[in-house]
Amino acid sequence: MRKSFLGFIFGLFGISAFTQPLTAEPLTIAAMGDSLTQGYGLPQQDGFVPQLTAWLRGQGADVTLINAGVSGDTTAGGAARAGWTLTPEVDAMIVTFGGNDILRGIAPKVARANIETILTAAQAAKVNVLLIGLLAPGNYGPQYQADFNAIYPDLAAQYGALYAENFLSGVIGADGRVDLALMQGDAIHPNAKGVARIVDALGPHVLALVSLTREDTQSGG
Repeated sequence: MRKSFLGFIFGLFGISAFTQPLTAEPLTIAAMGDSLTQGYGLPQQDGFVPQLTAWLRGQGADVTLINAGVSGDTTAGGAARAGWTLTPEVDAMIVTFGGNDILRGIAPKVARANIETILTAAQAAKVNVLLIGLLAPGNYGPQYQADFNAIYPDLAAQYGALYAENFLSGVIGADGRVDLALMQGDAIHPNAKGVARIVDALGPHVLALVSLTREDTQSGG
């Protein structure tokens, strides 16, 4: 990873970074996505990135999150800015795109190619990725739905990314539908309580990303 030199130094002097928590460098994770990542319609402190940051720190994870969410962005927008998002200080990346592609009826093969561009850029930069999916509804027919939903597990397996099935899993009720009490008035974006539920659901996946990235850093990977 980008900070592998630190792991080299630990190894050179026989020091385990796991037993030296005070000397471990904070990790920097870029959270790339659209309005769901950006925190649309919410006070800054109630958005996904600030709430996830607080959750991670509550778990003892020394992590800085960069809010790389852009409201209205499609997978094409993410692909276009992946290269300059992957600055040298970025150790890992959370990738969540697809909602606006679904709203616009963009072909799954196009969305797949764009997400593949993002993952290819991350792979070239030796940056670990947590790929978070979004489940398409049946509005465009079962074939569209199946093809779109397959993008995320397929590409996660192909590129060795960590994978979470659905960004909105934390706001899905027992009936399999989005709980509108956890959503803003547009029924698309979560409210502050909904974001908290999303963070609770996705937080363990992000902790897995943190652990993997620390292991790679310490091994010089």
